[in-house]
Amino acid sequence: MDLTTTYMGMTLKNPIVPSASPLSKNLEGIKRMEDVGASAVVMYSLFEEQINSESHQLDHYLAYGTESFGEALSYFPDQTSYNMGPDDYLNLIRKAQEAVEIPIIGSLNGVSTGGWIQHAKKIEDAGADALELNIYYIPTDPAMTGAAVEEMYVNVVKDVKATVNIPVAVKLGPYFSSTANMAYRLAAAGADALVLFNRFYQPDFDLEQLEVVPHLVLSNPYALRLPLRWVSILYGRVQTDFAITSGVHTHTDVLKCMMAGADVVMVASALLEHGYRYVTTMLHGLEVWMEDHEYESIEQMQGSMSQQYVNEPAAFERANYMKVLGSWRSDPAGMLP
Repeated sequence: MDLTTTYMGMTLKNPIVPSASPLSKNLEGIKRMEDVGASAVVMYSLFEEQINSESHQLDHYLAYGTESFGEALSYFPDQTSYNMGPDDYLNLIRKAQEAVEIPIIGSLNGVSTGGWIQHAKKIEDAGADALELNIYYIPTDPAMTGAAVEEMYVNVVKDVKATVNIPVAVKLGPYFSSTANMAYRLAAAGADALVLFNRFYQPDFDLEQLEVVPHLVLSNPYALRLPLRWVSILYGRVQTDFAITSGVHTHTDVLKCMMAGADVVMVASALLEHGYRYVTTMLHGLEVWMEDHEYESIEQMQGSMSQQYVNEPAAFERANYMKVLGSWRSDPAGMLP
């Protein structure tokens, strides 16, 4: 079976890419992911606030909601407890480039335009093959309009693209009034790929300590449906590459993503739950399914189930809502005590 795919101009041996997670926080983890078959690795995120921890603007950024960092296990760990400083992060990219043959994708989680530009360039200079902008912003100011938030995203992409020469992917959340238009604008701004979707981790309440606490929950397969739907809709309409993240847990999930129109899938929760070798398990499942169903390549199936190719395009829109509600059947016997 030919499992190769292309992503942001890079030819990858298969579509499975471990996403930003603690698994890539050291060289051993990166090497193990290559050994089990991963086609590329997205580095653990470098946070702008961490780099600028001495800045006078730190309090301002923290005030906008430090619960907004999906990979952090506390609201904002101090330098001694955080697993990696900025210099260590850049050094790890350099070491990884020497130690493995698969592409290394840097990940930058930032807030300010200046921070994005400065640190994106540092990641490029360290040797990253590509860069993922993890735009994880929660606007809490009631006076800030949706249009202003969208413009901030677009300007970040334009500024970074004007600064670096490596491909740039944008990882964004689903909470836009017009996801299709936002995808179109980001692609027009220069995004080489869109990663759908970022998971906005929600804080919880500790009723004993009366504190707001972080709450990390791994994804489940149901989470796949949202990015699957939107990649299916956007495929062929927005000229950029697509990666699906969140909810990819089995080889059948990978197949669905490819048929929707994704170029790669990004996996974290499944590896955190099952270990590095689960990549090998997923790849084996892909090959067996493709052989059983007479597929010769990943390319052959890509986009085949997207909205523009399925028999019922309306299934991705309101018709799905009506059909789902109409499919429910009550069980009177089961509802009785």
